[in-house]
Amino acid sequence: MQVTYWLEHAWLGTHPEPGVALTVVDDRIADVRTGVERPPAGATVLRGLTLPGLANAHSHAFHRALRGTAQIGAGAGAGAGTRTGRAGSGLSAPTSFWSWRDVMYDVAQALDPDSYFTLARAVYAEMALAGITCVGEFHYLHHQGDGTPYDNPNAMGEALIAAAGEAGIRITLLDTAYLHGGFTRTGYRPLEGPQLRFGDGTADRWYDRWSQLKGEGHAKVGAAVHSVRAFSDRDGYRVFAERTAEVPTHAHLSEQTAENDACQALHGRTPTRLLADSGFWRRNTTAVHATHLTAGDIALLGAGGSTVCMCPTTERDLADGIGPAPQLRRAGSPMSLGSDSHAVIDLFEEARAVELNERLKARTRGHWTAAQLLRAATADGHASLGWPDAGRIEAGALADLTTVALDSVRTAGPPARLAGETAVFAATAADVRHTVVAGRQIVRDGQHQLVQDVPAALADAIGALRDR
Repeated sequence: MQVTYWLEHAWLGTHPEPGVALTVVDDRIADVRTGVERPPAGATVLRGLTLPGLANAHSHAFHRALRGTAQIGAGAGAGAGTRTGRAGSGLSAPTSFWSWRDVMYDVAQALDPDSYFTLARAVYAEMALAGITCVGEFHYLHHQGDGTPYDNPNAMGEALIAAAGEAGIRITLLDTAYLHGGFTRTGYRPLEGPQLRFGDGTADRWYDRWSQLKGEGHAKVGAAVHSVRAFSDRDGYRVFAERTAEVPTHAHLSEQTAENDACQALHGRTPTRLLADSGFWRRNTTAVHATHLTAGDIALLGAGGSTVCMCPTTERDLADGIGPAPQLRRAGSPMSLGSDSHAVIDLFEEARAVELNERLKARTRGHWTAAQLLRAATADGHASLGWPDAGRIEAGALADLTTVALDSVRTAGPPARLAGETAVFAATAADVRHTVVAGRQIVRDGQHQLVQDVPAALADAIGALRDR
């Protein structure tokens, strides 16, 4: 396959360049020509600002079913401040991360491989509409509701890989080791209730199942430790790190202060130090959230060259806090971005929230440039997911592109030379006009080409879960 794209404006890593023609051969960019004032004959025209495809580095696809149903506010009525209030869906209205988690578990229990495929296909199609060309799926819904493996022990993970393929995007399946139900100051708790489906029993059994997973053209297989709450030093951090040394490996880290306090009491170390002492932090590893870190933690992550994945819309939705993103950058940690619980799916919102959150905390501006935030959303996000040949518009790179309108009510007005700033600080997912994956238009003029009615697909998939 060979196709030519003409980009009205293209983001070339540091600046927007007008009039760029790309020759795509098969799934890669073969040639980039600048200064092309008019579309060549036969070229597909992408008007607006074309960015490298966006990488959503942290997703739990099933959390999408919670959007709009797990909120509580001043007008929530009885139960504000407790778990006795009722949201409009009939779910308990959570007031903290820990009570929200209980609601999330209820959704997890309703899924099987078929329903998860249907839901994930719709969620990944929503991502494509938002300009996301690759997702890192942090996957731990492995088994049946009582913990019994399916006949195919990787049925749930394979459903996610298939769903991404049908939605037209790439996926890195971060298959997750989740062996304990949490910890206290005295020890680890066993899995119970909805958590039973997450666990493989031992790290060896997790590895045996994980080793059977196979990637495809659009899919890579990575690994994850859910958290220091769910995987202990006795389970073998060092062995886990050795087994996963060649693949992208992620872990939730210090999302909650309660986790830090219990880890300090039980192990005499922070979660970051506990993992560092087993050689966990390396260039192929990513710390997700990393919200509550000490100066020593920041230094350890930076020294390892580990990426930090910030998920600001989820972190504020769950009242987690604001992570030390500028300090981590200065220490040497690249940053990626994720939509995590999918309170919204909008990488532009995630990117600008990193800067705007820091402004609120520091009461000064200018912590991140648009170019740095776009790199987090593209090249560094893809690298953290094991796709280092994506996230750039240059010869040899994968032909994954996202085009943002510059003439919407949000983006109209600024000069074209500031299109990068416009994308980061004004655009939303609704401004994405075209999404190209492997040289193929998956979204054209705001319409998904493979999933014809994405809102209906989402409504049907989520409604079916509520009706069970």
